[in-house]
Amino acid sequence: MSTESGLVVVDKPGGITSHDVVSRVRRLAGIRKVGHAGTLDPMATGVLVLGVGRATRLLGHLTTADKRYSATFRLGASTTTDDADGDVVETRPTDELSEDAVRSALADLVGEIDQVPSSVSAIKVDGRRAYARVRAGEQVDLPARRVVVHEIAVTSLDLPMLDVDVHCSSGTYVRSLARDLGAALGVGGHLTALRRTAVGPFPLAAARTLDELADSFTVTPIAEAARASFPALELDEAQVADVRVGRSLDLHLDATTGLFSSDGEFLALYAPRDGGAKPLAVFV
Repeated sequence: MSTESGLVVVDKPGGITSHDVVSRVRRLAGIRKVGHAGTLDPMATGVLVLGVGRATRLLGHLTTADKRYSATFRLGASTTTDDADGDVVETRPTDELSEDAVRSALADLVGEIDQVPSSVSAIKVDGRRAYARVRAGEQVDLPARRVVVHEIAVTSLDLPMLDVDVHCSSGTYVRSLARDLGAALGVGGHLTALRRTAVGPFPLAAARTLDELADSFTVTPIAEAARASFPALELDEAQVADVRVGRSLDLHLDATTGLFSSDGEFLALYAPRDGGAKPLAVFV
């Protein structure tokens, strides 16, 4: 089976890793060159964007896209992992909590914030994943990172449980939001369910389950994927010739941009630099 280069948007099921999904898609596509743009924990479900063939070179640029999630938080209990997969380390009563207090504490988590990732995240510490060090019995303290939480919308509130929709920048940990909400309210908290509903321009409606892909494996072609993911610019013949050999261009770009020939061929990703445009990845 031969598969063209492009993106596959998967609705990841719970209970398996993102690498498990990549392995399954490799078998379905009949190609080894498959990668993903942003890991989902085994407990999480939802949008996982995979690149096939040459489109794997797009993935590093897609990982910076905003994400959207639907999540369930439980207040009154803290866990070792900030989610339901960890051991409960402390419980506190939530009888005195009010809806207004919860909403006010959530509002303080919106905006540009410094967030401490969970110690069992995939962040590397001296070359090893933090979660691997924790599982080996090491104490891991990760520094805070600046992230942007655009919105936290409460969709259901029945204390000690609440459901929220989160729109955030890449690198934001929703389980850390649950932890920090609980800490701000003085009762502790953790994440009990997480579903990613969008990665950049790719919503859950565009995702397909692994069973659906097994029945009919289809790929969004690389040119179509690039147009969906980045601003697009069509070049003249002289510019196309320069791009084919990776030359810088005398162009004004506002952001990373997909460059195309007049017949719609996807040529490259270029970024603004030093008053012009320089190649990030050339695909021809």
